Amino acid sequence: MDYEFFMSKALDEARRAISIGEFPVGCVMVYENRVLVTGARHRSAPGDQNELDHAEMLAMRRLIDLEQRIDREKVTLFSTLEPCLMCYAALIVNGIRRIVYAYEDVMGGGTNLDLKKLNPFYKDMEITVMPGILRQESLQLFKSFFSEPNNDYLKGSLLARHTLEQ
Repeated sequence: MDYEFFMSKALDEARRAISIGEFPVGCVMVYENRVLVTGARHRSAPGDQNELDHAEMLAMRRLIDLEQRIDREKVTLFSTLEPCLMCYAALIVNGIRRIVYAYEDVMGGGTNLDLKKLNPFYKDMEITVMPGILRQESLQLFKSFFSEPNNDYLKGSLLARHTLEQ
């Protein structure tokens, strides 16, 4: 699988998000070497913020709504930002076993969760996580977002500070 090619597709989704003032998280879900569904962050803009419309959650909803039956354990998620705990849990509960991301979320990333310490439903899951694919390209989008004075989403947060210090 061409990780950089598919991450570039996730970056395209993130660019679309940032172009309309949204947080630059984009993702694609790949099955049998083709993009099945995409997602981009929504409702991170002032006055319309919520923490449910993450790119991964929107893509997962689209995957669930597909008419075709697929083996979700063979789906790979590519995301411009490490999935948060909510997204990570939703992905694995819904059968996604491979997660590739570009930029680490030092504030809210969930992929370091030790599933072996959880209840039996989770502890036997085998999840593959691959960080850092096209990290610099993603980092530049987040730097651009956090540098824009009109963007107040996560302004001053640990993630914003970490991003702007690089």
